[in-house]
Amino acid sequence: MESAAEPTTAAPADPPAAVREPSPGPADAFLADGELTVRGRIREASNAVLYCTVERDGRSAPAVYKPVAGERPLWDFPDGTLAQREVAAYEVSRATGWDLIPATVLREGPYGTGMVQEWIEPPEGDGTEVPELLALVEDDEPGPGWKAVGFADVGEGRTALLVHADHPWLRRLAVLDAVINNGDRKGGHLLPGAGGQLFAIDHGVTFNAEDKLRTLLWGWAGEPLTEEALEVLRGLRAALEDGASLAARLAELLTDAEIEALRERVTALLRTGTHPEPGGEWPAIPWPPV
Repeated sequence: MESAAEPTTAAPADPPAAVREPSPGPADAFLADGELTVRGRIREASNAVLYCTVERDGRSAPAVYKPVAGERPLWDFPDGTLAQREVAAYEVSRATGWDLIPATVLREGPYGTGMVQEWIEPPEGDGTEVPELLALVEDDEPGPGWKAVGFADVGEGRTALLVHADHPWLRRLAVLDAVINNGDRKGGHLLPGAGGQLFAIDHGVTFNAEDKLRTLLWGWAGEPLTEEALEVLRGLRAALEDGASLAARLAELLTDAEIEALRERVTALLRTGTHPEPGGEWPAIPWPPV
């Protein structure tokens, strides 16, 4: 096993806009109003995940449909649905201006109410250079451009250091995950898109009122937040005040306790000014990690 090469860098993202109002964007309206047709099932998922096409005004595009009827109950997430939390995560991501999550809506479909999300096609053959985001290395320390997560058992009594790229997109995602209390940030949830854009998916296990943060992105734990992140968090704090439009939108998707806990997490991040660290009372890394 070789040391990880210095990661390539995707096309720089535009600086985040001011916190956005939760009004539907063009992709949201297309997903919400188009004709939804199921084409097949993605069987690797633990809940029902259906591959679909959405058609509207002569345009057709692929999408993912996760009906509420296909969700397995979770004892530690007794309120709401996975679909609602997926949409809430998208609303918060969109509000930051970082656009880390593909367009996601809650709507009726062939199997009832569910989450419908834009399908991200892999950038095969379009010349896009896909950055390496995760790696296992035999060294005890990460190389330049990498952050250490921890040691992993790779079989035959051997261990390797799991590292992730010191990439601005991942760092933004680490902040978003801390805000939404993501209990399941795995490597397989990181998708490259066209033109060097990156996306994160699978946000059904989020927004718990208790600390559930489990992630592979611990490389910045305890480090100061970037000024960009602090600016975004200040905007989110204002957008989550009673009567603000983002707070009103999230009230349609989450419980009062979950929204209050969300406000407290944003406030805590601003107070400490640092990336959170593992708490020790909950497994810090999801299983399986990828």
